[in-house]
Amino acid sequence: MSTGTATRPGEPAPPPDRGPTFRGLRPLVARIHFYAGLLVGPFLLVAAVTGLLYTAAPQIERWVHADALTAPVTGPERPLAEQVAAAVASRPGLPVTEIRPAEGPGATTRVSFDAGLPESYARTVFVDPYTATVRATHDTYAGWLPVRGVIDNLHRSLLLGPPGQVYTELAASWLAVLATSGLVVQLTRRVRNRRERVLPRTGGSPRARLRSWHGAVGIWASAGFLFLAATGLTWSQFAGANVSALRSALDWTTPAVATALPAAHPATGDVATTAQRVLAAARTDGLDGPVTIEPGDPGAAWSVQQNVRHWPSRQDAVAVDPATATITDRLAFDDWPLAAKLARWGIDAHMGLLFGLANQIALAALAAALIVLVVWGYRMWWLRRPEPAGPPGSREPPSPASVALVAAVAVGAGLVLPVLGISLIVFLLLDAARSARQAVRVPG
Repeated sequence: MSTGTATRPGEPAPPPDRGPTFRGLRPLVARIHFYAGLLVGPFLLVAAVTGLLYTAAPQIERWVHADALTAPVTGPERPLAEQVAAAVASRPGLPVTEIRPAEGPGATTRVSFDAGLPESYARTVFVDPYTATVRATHDTYAGWLPVRGVIDNLHRSLLLGPPGQVYTELAASWLAVLATSGLVVQLTRRVRNRRERVLPRTGGSPRARLRSWHGAVGIWASAGFLFLAATGLTWSQFAGANVSALRSALDWTTPAVATALPAAHPATGDVATTAQRVLAAARTDGLDGPVTIEPGDPGAAWSVQQNVRHWPSRQDAVAVDPATATITDRLAFDDWPLAAKLARWGIDAHMGLLFGLANQIALAALAAALIVLVVWGYRMWWLRRPEPAGPPGSREPPSPASVALVAAVAVGAGLVLPVLGISLIVFLLLDAARSARQAVRVPG
């Protein structure tokens, strides 16, 4: 025997009855979605536009800095020692911090120096591996050349440094809230056909069609938005620090080879010759493909690590005694903790590196979807005139249980995501004040 309510053909399908707590929760979630979209929309729009630009950063970098990244193949490569010596001669007195041998035919070798620049920056010399001559010198950011570094910092902090990272955290955390609340609103709203919850409608008023498209696109893009929010928060100022502390406490940090050597250790000679010796030892041990060489401190081993970040990832590393060219430690990517692997893959996917061009296209599609969703949201709000500017169900008071549930979520989120937790609690207080004011206006 059925206890549900029969629906005639063509009538809107009623939302499922989930009890008083859910009935009080849905209008509250709808208001969170509405007001968050209204207030946080500009931040999301900026993040989406800069993110869309970021998806094309590799191609832009290769075009703008072709002189530094490429060299004509004029014969066999010169020994790495000659290439490094040429770079060192061009920057006398600066310590070498990183060496990246040419990754393939037509590519240049990179030698980076500590030039007293801000954190994550280095002075990098690009050397023609076929002639051992310097082609260009640039100040690089986290390995990116200037144009890509600007795009990265524009997306990360609007070129404002640490203060600008608050925008990233606000956008990323509220993107997750909007995606989750949008799912609740879309999957529980009354529709003529249940398929309209996941597919846009073609009939009805302009606002009804726009709302249908907004909901359907949001449904299909929600998983991608949640992924971008979760991985983006790892770079944020406050939440990122909490995530790093949590990973450290759970031993989920990215492992590294041990570079400690016996105290009585002989001198290693000049950096160019040592780099050649260390690379040869790493190649003999099986580290093929693109690698990064990092000189160790005096009396410490040098590290050599594969830097293939596309799928399948290759991140094996070895520590090499620079005096004897013996391998003192090994670390295979297969031996990384699962959490560290997931973090590596998640970050690389967020940056469009893990699956190459397909990854970039997927990120561009998500950025474009977010842009149109924000624009559609403001358009729907405008089309409601001269109706009240509040969201559907804004006159329904939330149940105490629903408020308590959302407040508990806000407090819990605030422990890890302080910007989200604080702003969500502020919203609940304002919404409670609005509900109380409305109750006074309505006769009892």
